[in-house]
Amino acid sequence: MTETSDDQALLAGARMYDEGALGEIYTRYSTELYRYAVRLLGDVHLAEDCVAETFSRFLQALGRGRGPQAYLRAYLYRVAHNWIVDYFRRSPPAAIYLDPELAASNESDPSVLVAARMDQDRLRLALLEVTPDQRQVLVLRYLEGFSNEEVAAALEKSVGAVKALQHRALAALKRRLQDREGPP
Repeated sequence: MTETSDDQALLAGARMYDEGALGEIYTRYSTELYRYAVRLLGDVHLAEDCVAETFSRFLQALGRGRGPQAYLRAYLYRVAHNWIVDYFRRSPPAAIYLDPELAASNESDPSVLVAARMDQDRLRLALLEVTPDQRQVLVLRYLEGFSNEEVAAALEKSVGAVKALQHRALAALKRRLQDREGPP
Protein backbone atom coordinates (compact mmCIF):
# COMPACT_ATOMS: atom_id res chain seq x y z
CA MET A 1 0.00 0.00 0.00
CA THR A 2 1.45 3.34 -0.96
CA GLU A 3 0.77 6.88 0.18
CA THR A 4 -2.46 8.26 -1.29
CA SER A 5 -3.88 11.75 -1.65
CA ASP A 6 -6.50 10.64 0.89
CA ASP A 7 -3.69 10.04 3.41
CA GLN A 8 -2.33 13.50 2.68
CA ALA A 9 -5.78 15.03 3.21
CA LEU A 10 -6.16 13.16 6.51
CA LEU A 11 -2.74 14.33 7.61
CA ALA A 12 -3.62 17.94 6.74
CA GLY A 13 -6.83 17.61 8.75
CA ALA A 14 -4.97 16.05 11.68
CA ARG A 15 -2.56 19.00 11.77
CA MET A 16 -5.62 21.23 12.30
CA TYR A 17 -6.94 18.81 14.97
CA ASP A 18 -10.00 18.01 12.87
CA GLU A 19 -11.83 15.32 14.88
CA GLY A 20 -13.10 13.62 11.74
CA ALA A 21 -9.60 13.29 10.29
CA LEU A 22 -8.12 12.13 13.59
CA GLY A 23 -10.93 9.60 14.02
CA GLU A 24 -10.44 8.29 10.49
CA ILE A 25 -6.68 7.92 11.04
CA TYR A 26 -7.35 5.94 14.21
CA THR A 27 -10.01 3.79 12.53
CA ARG A 28 -7.82 3.14 9.50
CA TYR A 29 -4.58 2.23 11.31
CA SER A 30 -5.31 1.12 14.88
CA THR A 31 -6.28 -2.48 14.03
CA GLU A 32 -3.21 -3.16 11.91
CA LEU A 33 -0.93 -1.47 14.46
CA TYR A 34 -2.50 -3.64 17.15
CA ARG A 35 -1.90 -6.82 15.08
CA TYR A 36 1.69 -5.74 14.51
CA ALA A 37 2.26 -5.06 18.22
CA VAL A 38 0.70 -8.39 19.25
CA ARG A 39 3.00 -10.23 16.86
CA LEU A 40 6.10 -8.59 18.28
CA LEU A 41 5.10 -8.33 21.93
CA GLY A 42 3.11 -11.54 22.34
CA ASP A 43 0.73 -9.87 24.77
CA VAL A 44 -2.63 -8.31 23.94
CA HIS A 45 -2.54 -5.88 26.87
CA LEU A 46 0.91 -4.60 25.95
CA ALA A 47 -0.25 -4.31 22.33
CA GLU A 48 -3.17 -2.15 23.46
CA ASP A 49 -0.74 0.03 25.45
CA CYS A 50 1.51 0.30 22.40
CA VAL A 51 -1.32 1.44 20.13
CA ALA A 52 -2.56 3.97 22.69
CA GLU A 53 0.93 5.35 23.17
CA THR A 54 1.54 5.44 19.41
CA PHE A 55 -1.46 7.68 18.85
CA SER A 56 -0.63 9.75 21.93
CA ARG A 57 2.88 10.37 20.60
CA PHE A 58 1.43 11.18 17.18
CA LEU A 59 -0.82 13.84 18.72
CA GLN A 60 2.05 15.22 20.80
CA ALA A 61 4.20 15.49 17.68
CA LEU A 62 1.43 17.35 15.87
CA GLY A 63 1.08 19.69 18.86
CA ARG A 64 4.76 20.56 18.58
CA GLY A 65 4.39 21.26 14.86
CA ARG A 66 6.22 18.05 13.99
CA GLY A 67 5.07 14.64 12.88
CA PRO A 68 5.00 13.10 9.44
CA GLN A 69 5.15 15.16 6.29
CA ALA A 70 4.32 12.08 4.21
CA TYR A 71 3.88 8.34 4.69
CA LEU A 72 1.52 8.55 7.65
CA ARG A 73 1.21 4.77 7.93
CA ALA A 74 4.98 4.29 7.99
CA TYR A 75 5.31 7.05 10.58
CA LEU A 76 2.80 5.35 12.89
CA TYR A 77 4.57 2.00 12.51
CA ARG A 78 7.91 3.67 13.32
CA VAL A 79 6.42 5.19 16.50
CA ALA A 80 4.98 1.79 17.48
CA HIS A 81 8.29 0.10 16.71
CA ASN A 82 10.18 2.61 18.85
CA TRP A 83 7.77 1.96 21.73
CA ILE A 84 8.30 -1.81 21.34
CA VAL A 85 12.10 -1.41 21.24
CA ASP A 86 11.94 0.73 24.39
CA TYR A 87 9.79 -1.93 26.05
CA PHE A 88 12.28 -4.70 25.21
CA ARG A 89 15.16 -2.58 26.48
CA ARG A 90 13.37 -2.30 29.81
CA SER A 91 12.39 -5.98 30.09
CA PRO A 92 13.28 -9.40 28.70
CA PRO A 93 11.70 -10.24 25.33
CA ALA A 94 8.57 -12.35 25.14
CA ALA A 95 7.92 -14.95 22.47
CA ILE A 96 6.57 -13.66 19.17
CA TYR A 97 2.90 -14.51 18.94
CA LEU A 98 1.59 -15.59 15.57
CA ASP A 99 -2.16 -15.87 16.06
CA PRO A 100 -3.53 -18.88 14.16
CA GLU A 101 -6.69 -16.89 13.44
CA LEU A 102 -4.66 -14.31 11.48
CA ALA A 103 -3.70 -17.00 8.98
CA ALA A 104 -6.79 -19.19 9.25
CA SER A 105 -7.16 -22.11 6.91
CA ASN A 106 -10.24 -23.91 5.67
CA GLU A 107 -8.32 -27.14 6.17
CA SER A 108 -9.95 -29.39 8.77
CA ASP A 109 -7.62 -32.41 8.57
CA PRO A 110 -6.00 -32.63 12.03
CA SER A 111 -2.66 -33.83 10.66
CA VAL A 112 -2.48 -30.83 8.34
CA LEU A 113 -3.43 -28.48 11.20
CA VAL A 114 -0.78 -30.00 13.49
CA ALA A 115 1.87 -29.76 10.77
CA ALA A 116 0.93 -26.12 10.13
CA ARG A 117 1.13 -25.37 13.86
CA MET A 118 4.57 -27.00 14.07
CA ASP A 119 5.74 -24.95 11.08
CA GLN A 120 4.40 -21.83 12.75
CA ASP A 121 6.28 -22.64 15.96
CA ARG A 122 9.50 -23.27 14.00
CA LEU A 123 9.06 -19.93 12.24
CA ARG A 124 8.38 -18.11 15.52
CA LEU A 125 11.54 -19.52 17.10
CA ALA A 126 13.63 -18.78 14.00
CA LEU A 127 12.34 -15.17 13.94
CA LEU A 128 13.49 -14.75 17.54
CA GLU A 129 17.01 -15.70 16.48
CA VAL A 130 17.50 -13.09 13.74
CA THR A 131 18.52 -9.55 14.65
CA PRO A 132 15.80 -7.11 15.71
CA ASP A 133 16.29 -5.05 12.52
CA GLN A 134 15.99 -8.18 10.38
CA ARG A 135 12.88 -9.28 12.25
CA GLN A 136 11.38 -5.79 11.80
CA VAL A 137 11.90 -5.87 8.03
CA LEU A 138 10.47 -9.39 7.69
CA VAL A 139 7.39 -8.58 9.77
CA LEU A 140 6.69 -5.34 7.91
CA ARG A 141 7.28 -6.80 4.45
CA TYR A 142 5.70 -10.24 4.74
CA LEU A 143 3.22 -10.08 7.60
CA GLU A 144 2.08 -6.47 7.27
CA GLY A 145 2.45 -6.23 3.47
CA PHE A 146 4.54 -3.03 3.37
CA SER A 147 6.33 -2.04 0.18
CA ASN A 148 10.10 -1.50 0.29
CA GLU A 149 9.48 2.25 0.24
CA GLU A 150 7.13 2.05 3.23
CA VAL A 151 9.59 -0.11 5.19
CA ALA A 152 12.34 2.40 4.39
CA ALA A 153 10.16 5.25 5.63
CA ALA A 154 9.21 3.34 8.79
CA LEU A 155 12.83 2.46 9.60
CA GLU A 156 14.28 5.75 8.37
CA LYS A 157 16.64 3.91 6.02
CA SER A 158 17.18 4.02 2.29
CA VAL A 159 15.32 1.58 0.05
CA GLY A 160 18.68 0.03 -0.86
CA ALA A 161 19.51 -0.52 2.81
CA VAL A 162 16.09 -2.12 3.36
CA LYS A 163 16.59 -4.45 0.38
CA ALA A 164 20.02 -5.47 1.68
CA LEU A 165 18.65 -6.00 5.19
CA GLN A 166 15.75 -8.02 3.79
CA HIS A 167 18.15 -10.19 1.78
CA ARG A 168 20.31 -10.87 4.85
CA ALA A 169 17.21 -11.49 6.98
CA LEU A 170 15.78 -14.06 4.56
CA ALA A 171 19.14 -15.83 4.34
CA ALA A 172 19.49 -15.90 8.15
CA LEU A 173 15.91 -17.11 8.56
CA LYS A 174 16.44 -19.84 5.97
CA ARG A 175 19.61 -21.01 7.77
CA ARG A 176 17.81 -21.13 11.10
CA LEU A 177 14.87 -23.03 9.66
CA GLN A 178 17.22 -25.53 8.00
CA ASP A 179 19.10 -25.98 11.29
CA ARG A 180 15.81 -26.79 13.00
CA GLU A 181 14.97 -29.45 10.40
CA GLY A 182 18.20 -31.32 11.01
CA PRO A 183 20.13 -33.40 8.47
CA PRO A 184 18.15 -34.94 5.59
